Amino acid sequence: MKLGVEDWPKVRISALAALLMVAVGAATLYAANRFRDRAEQARTAALAQRSEADGKLRRVREEENEIKQKSLLFNSLQERGMIGEEPRLDWIELLKDIRDRHRLLDLRYELSPQRPLDSGEVGEFAFYLSSMKLELTLLHEEDLSRFLADLRQQARALIRINRCRIERLPAGSEERSGGRANLSAECDIDWLTAREAGRKHPPDDSGAAGR
Repeated sequence: MKLGVEDWPKVRISALAALLMVAVGAATLYAANRFRDRAEQARTAALAQRSEADGKLRRVREEENEIKQKSLLFNSLQERGMIGEEPRLDWIELLKDIRDRHRLLDLRYELSPQRPLDSGEVGEFAFYLSSMKLELTLLHEEDLSRFLADLRQQARALIRINRCRIERLPAGSEERSGGRANLSAECDIDWLTAREAGRKHPPDDSGAAGR
């Protein structure tokens, strides 16, 4: 098919229309890509903000739980009388009360001066201990078990038992005369208390011994 001179204006118009359509299509595609990129950026920013918000909320909840746990620990220690200065007189009275309640034959003790616990500060508290050596004469091994169980349950301190040794008394010994005792026991225990970390307290250099 041959085009005459009179056909060129029509062809030129069609060509311009085609070029215009291509340009419009390219512009539309470019705009669509830009819109998609911006939408993706907005989505990424929204996800980042949500993640940050979730992280802050999680940290707030963790802090709330930590505060609750510390509050429960503080209340528990406070209820047991473990926070503050050592109530040594109360400890001695408790020893005598348990001895009389279980009708133990003899009880001797030696309480050493207080010192900081090796682990030092734990959280908001600093822990201290006083070591005690106990000597008892017993009828049965169960007497020692009941004595230590009551001590752990009632003491205004955390009781840590390091060592206990039980020996049978030799026949004819003074303690066994008249069937008064069959066993002797020696125990090394620690009385642990707590103070708020950072508070300065003078160390207790006094020991105590008695029966």
